[in-house]
Amino acid sequence: MSIRPNTSHSKFYIVLVVALCQFILGFGANPPVKVTRQEYIQIYSKIAIREMIDFHIPASITMAQACLESSNGNSTLATEANNHFGIKCKGNWNGPSVRKTDDAPNECFRKYNNALESYRDHSQFLTGGTRYQFLFDYNIKDYKNWAYGLKKAGYATDPTYPERLLKIIDEFELYKLDDKNGFKTKEKRSFWKSFFGKFPSKVADEALLVRRIERRNGAKAFFARQGDTYDQIADEFAMNPSTLYRYNDVPPGTDLEAGTLVYLKKKRAKAPRGNDVYTLKAGDSMWTVAQWYGIRLDALYHKNRLTRADTLVVGQQISLRLPVAK
Repeated sequence: MSIRPNTSHSKFYIVLVVALCQFILGFGANPPVKVTRQEYIQIYSKIAIREMIDFHIPASITMAQACLESSNGNSTLATEANNHFGIKCKGNWNGPSVRKTDDAPNECFRKYNNALESYRDHSQFLTGGTRYQFLFDYNIKDYKNWAYGLKKAGYATDPTYPERLLKIIDEFELYKLDDKNGFKTKEKRSFWKSFFGKFPSKVADEALLVRRIERRNGAKAFFARQGDTYDQIADEFAMNPSTLYRYNDVPPGTDLEAGTLVYLKKKRAKAPRGNDVYTLKAGDSMWTVAQWYGIRLDALYHKNRLTRADTLVVGQQISLRLPVAK
């Protein structure tokens, strides 16, 4: 028995698909929707904070420069070259580039694979030579001197550049980004929610590139980077440090090695389906097994009728889902 397609429904879906393609590709009579300044700040301010932590550049300055230089991510340079700071091909740049008329015709600008690379290159650009070094004598919260210092150092030729940066910072209260580490936990959660509570769906959430957060056995987790600490991560995500230590089954003050999984939510009592048993290898411990499979350490011990005093041996079978028989 053949089923005759509903012609009206088919036409509707064809029109819908075409409309979506036009929206995504920017074709058609209607121009693509532009990102507002507030939306741009919501998406990228987390990256600005990460750069502040790593390079001691005020997040408010980074964010304001990005807004101004990229027209909130809508400029041709930002959309076609992922260049959010208008950095030109000067110095020892050997990467890809694009040509654009700016102060002079056909000038060379740096091109990046994504916006995150642009933000990181901006930080390295300011810290990589002697030209901007005097800026780092200013307090991290002294965004006004930073704004005028950038003009003094020759970052932009626009004589009103500092005032334009300060207007953005004051209007959108970007100075709060610089104060984040001084907030109490409750205030920090409110701050985090106001900036990062909901990302606009029409723009890619590149802020997640800062921490490549994934779900492991239903819990949010990521791999630690060189220099990370549990306390610093707790502060970054506005968490109580003791909660983070508890989620990861480690005592307070434990050192964190690069490549270690860090969980932001409570782990489960058993591994995902299809992971019934694990065979211990050299260097394994009950904790490393628990972290890899996203299982609470006490649940893993209980499931295997083991105590922390028991000796483990290579080749030993560890049950990940079902309690071992008596």
